[in-house]
Amino acid sequence: MKEFDELLEIMKILRDPEKGCPWDKLQTPESLRPHMIEEVYELSEAIDHKDDDLMKEELGDLLLHIVFQAKIAEEGGQFTIQDIIQHINKKMKHRHPHIFGDLKVIDHEDVEHNWEKIKIKEKRHRKSILEGLPKSLPALIKAKQIQSKAAHVGFDWDEVEQIFDKLKEEIKEFEEEYQVKDREKMKDEIGDILFALVNLARRLDIDPEFALDRTIKKFIKRFNFIEEELQEKLFSADLDEMEFYWQKAKENDKE
Repeated sequence: MKEFDELLEIMKILRDPEKGCPWDKLQTPESLRPHMIEEVYELSEAIDHKDDDLMKEELGDLLLHIVFQAKIAEEGGQFTIQDIIQHINKKMKHRHPHIFGDLKVIDHEDVEHNWEKIKIKEKRHRKSILEGLPKSLPALIKAKQIQSKAAHVGFDWDEVEQIFDKLKEEIKEFEEEYQVKDREKMKDEIGDILFALVNLARRLDIDPEFALDRTIKKFIKRFNFIEEELQEKLFSADLDEMEFYWQKAKENDKE
């Protein structure tokens, strides 16, 4: 594709030792990493807003970072962009034997289950099926991924209602630790409550990270309404007064 080839040529020019851009020539995989992570979050926000133009822009920025990293690796004699594409092509064909082979599947759950089985065979050096997740992954996402991996080998609740029971049990245990003011055990129980909530969200096919982010945005919007109504009185207002405007903000949301 000529557009992709043009992008590769642009990156080659930017990294040229003599005629290239001073900033681009200085970059390393490590220096680019935070920018690349930022682009992923910006893309996520564009997807949330269902903004096609912004998605197109952010996907382009992300593609640029992939090409940038590949160019640096090529200069170091490690691998090329062609190596990256060949590797993913091979992996996708291998992990879709129901499309590129003769395996029969019934539904998407069959596909996911078989995907995990293939990954386990590919990663025989790993001691556990729970390995392989980045240590820096946000905790809510990591919890969901770990639970999904365990579920693929059958370690999962039979019914969603059982998770409700587990959640009630964890809240009760937290209340007990709260009564005796054992802070370390309170931390454990809060973690257990969050883990159970993530499990519930996973079973209901709700992304917990997205759900929490949605609530945060809703909170900010309603609190901003309180600030606008009270203005300089905000710091002297009591909770009842702020609650009054909070309820008004909720009514505005419904309208």
